[in-house]
Amino acid sequence: MFASTNLILWLFLTRVAASSFYYGVDRQATLSVAYGTAGNASEPVSRQLSSIGSDSFTSLSHPRFPNHAVRVKQTQFCDPTVNVYTGYLDVAAGSKHLFFYFFESRRDPAKDDVMMWINGATGVQVLGARPPWAFSWNLHRYGQHFVQWEVWNPYGWNEEANIFFLDQPVGVGFSYADYSKSVGTTKAAAKDVHAFISIFFETFTQFAGRPLHLAGESYGGRYLPVFASEIWDQNLIAHFQGQPTINLQSVLIGNGITDVSTCVSSIRVSSAIGWADRRPVIGDFGKAVPRPIRSGMWHGVAGRAFPVYRNMWRNVYDISKPCEGELCYKEIAVIKAYLDQPSTRELLGVSPSAPTNFSSCSSNVGTAFASHMDKWAVHTQDYVANLLERGVRILLYAGTLDWQCNWVANVMWVDKLEWNGQEGWKNAEWRKWKGGKVKESKEGQLVFATVNGAGHMMSPSCFIF
Repeated sequence: MFASTNLILWLFLTRVAASSFYYGVDRQATLSVAYGTAGNASEPVSRQLSSIGSDSFTSLSHPRFPNHAVRVKQTQFCDPTVNVYTGYLDVAAGSKHLFFYFFESRRDPAKDDVMMWINGATGVQVLGARPPWAFSWNLHRYGQHFVQWEVWNPYGWNEEANIFFLDQPVGVGFSYADYSKSVGTTKAAAKDVHAFISIFFETFTQFAGRPLHLAGESYGGRYLPVFASEIWDQNLIAHFQGQPTINLQSVLIGNGITDVSTCVSSIRVSSAIGWADRRPVIGDFGKAVPRPIRSGMWHGVAGRAFPVYRNMWRNVYDISKPCEGELCYKEIAVIKAYLDQPSTRELLGVSPSAPTNFSSCSSNVGTAFASHMDKWAVHTQDYVANLLERGVRILLYAGTLDWQCNWVANVMWVDKLEWNGQEGWKNAEWRKWKGGKVKESKEGQLVFATVNGAGHMMSPSCFIF
């Protein structure tokens, strides 16, 4: 499964590399001075990322983003074969702090593309939901003690790309806020992400002009199209102002929740036809689900069906597995306890001001987004259509054993997506590939791939316990 997922990524990025047009490419490629501050210095400074030390944070700022700043330091976390950096994006005059990790590419960090991984769910962060790290972790707990060793993962996504992992929105993972400040909408979070990438790229000019790819899963199906659109819109403004732009090339979404309506209506369909290799499980599920749900009367369908699955001890994110522990994965409790260790926090460079308890899933953040109707107020699929028409390539991939954000739901919204390639998409044929089936529009602008035998956390399944 690791090789299959990596093959999708490699094929997609290879095609992306063939197209490099974006606003301001000549200007950005020749950029020699970016804005950064070390200590109290205020003059423009151009840096190399390798100049960042591990003893303390180096602070970066940018005159176009007076309410944002970046703190970064080098660390020895996870992959000893490359340079690894961690730090914070400080937002709103330093009252909100988003934690990030950055791994250089194993292949050619001076030339390879840059990817940013955004985790799914409005209250779930990167480590607790297991991203595609460079290493697998074997982590065992004996009382209050942990024994950890790392196993080389040849399919880590930094094999061929420099990659960020960002704990967002504020309030999850090691991200935190002063004075109880928070973010309650995807559009507000998008502005922070754009500022972060701009400050980083324009300070460390080695990344100027480098293709950027946004990737993520689950609620990332909502985040990423909005984040990418913010970058594109701000590129237009920056271009006409004579400022550097970001070379956004593609968006990759795994088992996303992009169109909420199809996620709900697909439950019945996917339960009937979606998982042929798990028919015994589906048969039991069909009997257990209340008749109004099975007959298509969606009166709180998600709220009623979810407990049914739990009562059957099935994992809604992978129906081949039992539901054990937080988010149906008992590993999360072990990860959380390990990350609460002072030695781990020191290794990662976690701020002493951050809460002492690591937050793998925050109900407060989820409530804040729900109170703004973030999931329902705007059709995220419209952002996808606009990105496609602007030339940004989209890869959608889905494990076939995910029930929560199932592949049937994603096929439904893609098939009815209104964009200038809609007719060609409808006429395209599904074909088999090594891990499942795939369909792509003319010239590969839009690609959809299924991965057999994989669940919701397909991308990050490099963790081994």
